[in-house]
Amino acid sequence: MEASLTARDRVGIQDFVLLDTYTSETACLDNLRKRFHENLIYTYIGTLLVSVNPYKELDIYSKKQMDTYMGVNFFELPPHIYALADNAFRTMMSEFNNHFILISGESGAGKTEASKKILQFYAVSCPSTKVLNNVRDRLLLSNPVLEAFGNAKTLKNDNSSRFGKYMDIQFDHQGGAVGGHILSYLLEKSRVVHQNHGERNFHIFYQLVEGGEEDLLRWLGLERNCKHYRYLVQGNCAKVSSINDKSDWKTVRKALSVIDLSESDIENLFGIIASVLHMGNIKFEADARGYAMLNNNQEMQWVSKLLGIPNQVLQQGLTHRKIEAKSEEVFSPFSVDHAVYARDALAKAIYGRTFSWLVNKINESLANMDSSRKTVIGLLDIYGFEVFSVNSFEQFCINYCNEKLQQLFIELTLKSEQEEYEMEGIEWEPVPYFNNKIICDLVEEKFRGIISLLDEECLRPGEATDLTFLEKMEDKIGGHPHFVTHKLADQKTRKTLKRGDFRLLHYAGEVTYCVVGFLDKNNDLLYRNGKEVMRQSKNAIIKHCFPSTEPDSKRRPETVVTQFKNSLVGLTEILMMKEPWYVRCIKPNEAKQPGHFDDVLVRHQVKYLGLMEHLRVRRAGFAYRRKYEVFLQRYKPLCPDTWPNWKGTAAEGVRCLIKHLGYKSDEYKMGRTKIFIRHPRTLFATEDAFQVCKHKLATRIQAKYKGYKVKGDYLKQREAATKIETCWRGMMARRERQRRAWAVKVIKKFIKGFMNRHQPACTDNSEYLAFVRHSYLTRLKENLPKTILEKDSWLTPPPILQEVSQVLKKIYIRHMVRKYVRGITPQRKAQVQSVTSALFKGKKENYPFSVCRPFADTRISGPPQYSVPVVKYDRNGFRPRLRQLIFTQEAAYLVEEAKIKQRIDYSSLKGVSVSNLSDNFLILHVTCDDSKQKGDLVLQCDFLFEALTKLSVIVNKQNCIHVVQGSVRFDIQPGREGFVDFKSGQESMVYRAKNGHLMVVSL
Repeated sequence: MEASLTARDRVGIQDFVLLDTYTSETACLDNLRKRFHENLIYTYIGTLLVSVNPYKELDIYSKKQMDTYMGVNFFELPPHIYALADNAFRTMMSEFNNHFILISGESGAGKTEASKKILQFYAVSCPSTKVLNNVRDRLLLSNPVLEAFGNAKTLKNDNSSRFGKYMDIQFDHQGGAVGGHILSYLLEKSRVVHQNHGERNFHIFYQLVEGGEEDLLRWLGLERNCKHYRYLVQGNCAKVSSINDKSDWKTVRKALSVIDLSESDIENLFGIIASVLHMGNIKFEADARGYAMLNNNQEMQWVSKLLGIPNQVLQQGLTHRKIEAKSEEVFSPFSVDHAVYARDALAKAIYGRTFSWLVNKINESLANMDSSRKTVIGLLDIYGFEVFSVNSFEQFCINYCNEKLQQLFIELTLKSEQEEYEMEGIEWEPVPYFNNKIICDLVEEKFRGIISLLDEECLRPGEATDLTFLEKMEDKIGGHPHFVTHKLADQKTRKTLKRGDFRLLHYAGEVTYCVVGFLDKNNDLLYRNGKEVMRQSKNAIIKHCFPSTEPDSKRRPETVVTQFKNSLVGLTEILMMKEPWYVRCIKPNEAKQPGHFDDVLVRHQVKYLGLMEHLRVRRAGFAYRRKYEVFLQRYKPLCPDTWPNWKGTAAEGVRCLIKHLGYKSDEYKMGRTKIFIRHPRTLFATEDAFQVCKHKLATRIQAKYKGYKVKGDYLKQREAATKIETCWRGMMARRERQRRAWAVKVIKKFIKGFMNRHQPACTDNSEYLAFVRHSYLTRLKENLPKTILEKDSWLTPPPILQEVSQVLKKIYIRHMVRKYVRGITPQRKAQVQSVTSALFKGKKENYPFSVCRPFADTRISGPPQYSVPVVKYDRNGFRPRLRQLIFTQEAAYLVEEAKIKQRIDYSSLKGVSVSNLSDNFLILHVTCDDSKQKGDLVLQCDFLFEALTKLSVIVNKQNCIHVVQGSVRFDIQPGREGFVDFKSGQESMVYRAKNGHLMVVSL
């Protein structure tokens, strides 16, 4: 930025933060447009990089450009993706912490290309050895392989990622790339069997058919014509002018060898791809009874050969379903529709599992065997926000993912900015912004969110359809401000919605989803005998993808959207542990035309990418902030007292400089390590003065050579330049010598101190011991136990501080105990110490973890003694229901919204049962004499200890609560009983077992 401030009028402002009218969306748009038309596609917002897709090749990614940006101050050169990559790398190396670069934007905005450029920069900039070069090649060539198998042409992008990719690049202490690891998310498997008009299947299919060698195609039974394969022509777009499938095939073929795939693996892989194409051509006809039969035996023979599965076994797997009845197995024939569904489901499963196998093989080739600690930079290239003419289940998942990433972006941006102001001692001015948590909750809220409703409809018995799912959403979330359907819409909106549509108001705008196919795609069921058929394969990859050890549980597996939601939670946890950098990609037009800037489209993206909010956060008081050393080094010629050398501290030098420049008190703030300048005009005036001063200095130097009349102006300038260069080189050499001498002195002291660390304090080890003491106390301050229960997690001290550490530990524990005791009211102290301890101490596994958890007098406002949210399980079928449990002085009530579902008089309360494990279940046993009367209550409560303590205090009976082991019997109604079984397991689960009991598994 500093080196290019003078060019701001012609090419726009290089950092949006320096816009005077930074609150104006139009001014930001004008700045982007001006730079775009000058082929300047990168612009900063502080350290965030905005990238506009030029839709043409630009000569800004050469090796020379990479060298230019290596090791240079972030704002010293014009904005570039190399600058961001280099700064992330150098920060990681200097601070020895982990970072990630989040690349986001709409489909077709250039995210995948940005990811490639960053990867290429690291490949070139890192140290080079034979081993490191091997890792570098694998990192680079993993990209074309994953693109071939995971990318496809869509309506908006010819190379659209149809899966999410997060790649960790691991670096050693010298900055060498020594390994990597890739996580993939939600491959769009449905594309294997169906493509919308104008779209293609995954690239690898077309690359194989168009580019495969004749011998290979003959061995695979393929013809060099994509139109012969049903899975490749549904979009009527097999040929694309911008894609060269033959050339890409050669790249992929070479890359597969480099990433350590053996020739047999490669043969098996191509066999699987070809088998999917043949499978798509298998046709079914109905026999006299309406059952499916095969009429294309040749395609079956090719699938059988390529997968190594007996033809008869494969044929039965595609036309029959195996049903287990007690100890017998029955094969039920499919109708034609069911056979087509089974064929497509098998094709999707084969491709999806093969893709996962391929990612794992790439990870094996990138694995770093050195166990020493590594720092990482993560690259997150994940699908952009998508809005098509028809949006289905895939777009719903993709847009939900973007909602979660936007939520993370807001949180991290505000957090990091606020932390900088607090660290520098600058007063923070809150910035209003749109928090999209309301939309995330609408999608993922437990029991009431769209995902829960979709799963419930997928898993419930009976005739569940896409339309019943739509009706359930209308019933449960119909009043939500970000959700509307044809039935719920007003007269005007209803005209834009079909009866099978629902519309969500995302942070990026409105998206209308067609509900057709949601249940099928979410279930993604593969019939059990389909798996059994695949296990008989002789293809090594298929055998690995369908292992015999995979449990054939009769319980349904997790649905697609739940698996995706859980993987997003895991991704968020990974990102929260790293330092963030952002690249926001923008597409300038829908037609992919170079030089065309669509104001309406770009304005929409600027809005939903949160660029204005991020800009307002960066400008919350100050447009410019720099470390004192950097600011003084650039502008010191403007003050006689600081030029040419300032002898004091950098902060004092900056204070002297700005006093000379006449800065007013409201134009700047002095932080602990940085100067903050409020208005861009102040900085621009300083920069303009610097440019004038620079020319005056050059003129003075040239004036020294006026006596050389025989020389022309060119020679004068050259000699002046030589003189400047000589002085500069001399100064830099002297500085380097001083720096090295100082470094040698410090290292000697450190080594000598380390060697004498166990000796009594003396001149040889005093500074080292002071460093050890300071380092330990600093780390101790950051890792102090948060509660009394964590007192044993005290940081291990060095030998010199053993005694001091014990004293500090005793003082701190005493302080925590005193603080805790002072915060306990007498009433609560009595409750916690007597009632709760007597009820649960030594009886229930998770009781110790509840001791430090404060009890609430009530969880709603109003007259009841106590109220708490619970999940009630039906006595028949055990379906979960959200309820409110309320205790009054006379009775307990189970309430749904404003309606009382059941009243339990305390006189009819026979007892309460809980297990001895760490679950949160309780069973209220009530007297039940009348068959019309409701029986016992099976409840799940997150505040179990609190609720039961409140109940025992109100009822004034501690012996009414029983802690039991194994199983609990309860009355459904007189003469009918049910059971709840409790056990420990690897993960918490609640489900209905085969014996009809409710099974509760706790960790």
